[in-house]
Amino acid sequence: MKNLLEVDGLKTVFRTEHGEIASVEEVSFQVKPGETLAIVGESGCGKSVTSLSILNLLGSNGYIKAGKITFDEQDLTKLSAGQLRKLRGKDISMIFQDPMSSLNPVLTIGNQMTETILQHERVGMKEAEARSIRLLTRVGIARADALMKQYPNSLSGGMRQRVMIAMALACKPKLLIADEPTTALDVTIQAQILELIKELKQEFQTSIVLITHDLGVVAEMADRVLVMYAGQVVEEADVYTLFETARHPYTQGLLSSIPHLDAPSDKLTSIPGYVPSIHQMPEGCRFQSRCALATEKCRSKNPPLFPVDGMHHVRCWLAEDELSLAAFSSHSLQ
Repeated sequence: MKNLLEVDGLKTVFRTEHGEIASVEEVSFQVKPGETLAIVGESGCGKSVTSLSILNLLGSNGYIKAGKITFDEQDLTKLSAGQLRKLRGKDISMIFQDPMSSLNPVLTIGNQMTETILQHERVGMKEAEARSIRLLTRVGIARADALMKQYPNSLSGGMRQRVMIAMALACKPKLLIADEPTTALDVTIQAQILELIKELKQEFQTSIVLITHDLGVVAEMADRVLVMYAGQVVEEADVYTLFETARHPYTQGLLSSIPHLDAPSDKLTSIPGYVPSIHQMPEGCRFQSRCALATEKCRSKNPPLFPVDGMHHVRCWLAEDELSLAAFSSHSLQ
């Protein structure tokens, strides 16, 4: 099966008064049709910048300095602003983290819903309104026809997020990027929104790139997982492999920090230290100052991504040592 999305060697930088600052570097991944890829990590690790780079929504001071982004066999980094506008909302849609800042407060929900459809589809206003009402009903909004006349500030957070999902799916996109879609919602509404996204994925056969820091959401939603730290991918694996045999010390730290109901202690495990500033990245491995297993090699040289088992990749010198030991043992037995 061909990949729907391929990101290869992405480097995104921002112009600042101190010069260019790289926010993400050497980021590569693929997404197949109908697949959900979760990108996980702490705040400031580059998750959102990676997703915004796909649609070139980086603002005036950000740009892609290196790498290639291929969607449906076309290089997005080579498209003009006009070509990207035609793509956004139609073939690739995005659900942003805060629906209140993403919805226009001075336009009704109906105006915003129909605008998306009219921009990308050859239909009249009557059909656009009918389709909008069907979509709002499909995402669990009662009396959708009445809601079309309301403004975003009259809706709850959960309702606004449902509207955002309906707008994102208005033109049946091939790829949906969801950036922390449940962060501002209470636990009950979170579960409803996640279940809704799963149902709509099956119904529309949409691929999903899910940005999150919540490993519970990852376990519930993802087929494959990309773990990012300080602007780089540190581990990639299918969701089962990651939870059962995580290899990077950072991923292991994230997993051990999840609270368990049967845990005897009321104290949560945490990763010491902080994510380094993009203005002052350390030499060597970017996680070395927080890693109990760091060696001199880790402090002087940044490791590449090592393939440890099939599609499982780890950016850690310990993985190279394990691979070398396995190859030596195999050779010794021959």
